[in-house]
Amino acid sequence: MKGTRMGFEVAAGPGLSRRRILTAGAVAATGMALALEGGGRQARAASKAPAIFYSPHQDDEAIGLAGSILEHKAAGRPVYLVLVSRGENDKLAEIMNMGDCKWLGEKCSAPKHYHKLGWAEKKSQEVVAARKAEFRASAKALGVDKVIDFDLPDDAFGDYDGFVKKIVKKVRELDKKYPGASHKFSAGWLDLTATHKACSDAAAQLFNDREITDVRFHHIYAYQQRAEADRAKGASYVLNIPPKHMEIKRKAILAYNTWDPSRNLYSLGYHSVSEWLENAYADPREFVYTLPDDYVFGRIPGH
Repeated sequence: MKGTRMGFEVAAGPGLSRRRILTAGAVAATGMALALEGGGRQARAASKAPAIFYSPHQDDEAIGLAGSILEHKAAGRPVYLVLVSRGENDKLAEIMNMGDCKWLGEKCSAPKHYHKLGWAEKKSQEVVAARKAEFRASAKALGVDKVIDFDLPDDAFGDYDGFVKKIVKKVRELDKKYPGASHKFSAGWLDLTATHKACSDAAAQLFNDREITDVRFHHIYAYQQRAEADRAKGASYVLNIPPKHMEIKRKAILAYNTWDPSRNLYSLGYHSVSEWLENAYADPREFVYTLPDDYVFGRIPGH
């Protein structure tokens, strides 16, 4: 039987199970062969190395990475989840201070849809702390083996090149610490936001320099598309998430729609990207890409 994974056709016969395809640690850009050695030390070593997933902001992991995280967990891989940026968001602070929730109306999860929290509205530390609380709750639901916080100020909208360099440095350090790890980033050239593009730029640089070799990219903002048929366009691989894993992914998504101030949870993710969360909640698929041959480095003009 044959299947397609990451744009490569692989034969699933004796000695080449789906588990081995997943854990062999081969990847991952156009023109590279899938390196599998039947039953050899390379495959066994790779199966022990972690799969490292990079979430540019809080909520990206629940929206577009969770299914793949659970797939790797089921295959026996250790999974580490990285939060790249602090996720400062002045607009969210304004929303949390507005009183009656005009942002979501009856869909707001706050009691009586009222929140007037008195948070700072410039680089709000309250927003950062609450978003990180949601991220931790999501990571706990997914059962990841380790959470790593780069704690980088979200400077991609200002010092873009400097932000890319910071990510490169951090990823390089992780790869040295965990040799043989695979790395999963956002497909920033498709997500069309500066922070996501900076993450894919960092990954592309390290990949092109052959510092990391097992790299995949997830189109997290695919769920902006209301038509389900449009979300998979151009994907190298569409992950069909099994029902048991989808139940867990939905728990991770709900971490971003929970109002529980005693746990520092204020439904910030839902106040930010409610439609994307709802679309991801309903669609049991995720969308994986390799680097395009015509990949262009740098901030996307207008974003």
